[in-house]
Amino acid sequence: MQASAENERPEDLTDESEGFGADLGNVEVLAARVAELETQLMRDRAETENQRKRWLREFEQARKFANDRILGDLLPVIDSLEQGIKATEVAGASVDSFRTGADMTLRLLRKAVESQGLVAVDPQGQPFNPEHHQAMGMLASADIPADHVHSVLQKGYLLNDRLVRPALVLVSQGA
Repeated sequence: MQASAENERPEDLTDESEGFGADLGNVEVLAARVAELETQLMRDRAETENQRKRWLREFEQARKFANDRILGDLLPVIDSLEQGIKATEVAGASVDSFRTGADMTLRLLRKAVESQGLVAVDPQGQPFNPEHHQAMGMLASADIPADHVHSVLQKGYLLNDRLVRPALVLVSQGA
């Protein structure tokens, strides 16, 4: 048979709880302590909830403006392209001047993406690396050793040492 808490006498509880201190015999002291702990618990919960909301706001702001820096770096590229288009409308504009403007714009674009950690993978003549290169075919070549990149069809790119796009290559079979 199990004794329920309702059948226990207050003196039985006091006898069992002597190890908890002399204040346990005083119901008012215990009630005050419980109220104090409940208040502290409510404060801790409110603080935790406020911190969670603050983190969510900060995360949302970070997500919302994550591209701010790269877009700022790309604005000069947009400006340069707009100026190049206007330059073609001028009478007497030559293909050479348009090419010069396109080269300058490409340099601006490369500078912008490199400042963000994007690096081109141009493995011409290097050993074939399946982690960074995608073989599109093989060619016999006396000039380039076997299993080396014979020619690059399309550059690959790494973003902070992580592959974004593999380089498309033709691999030498050797002589």
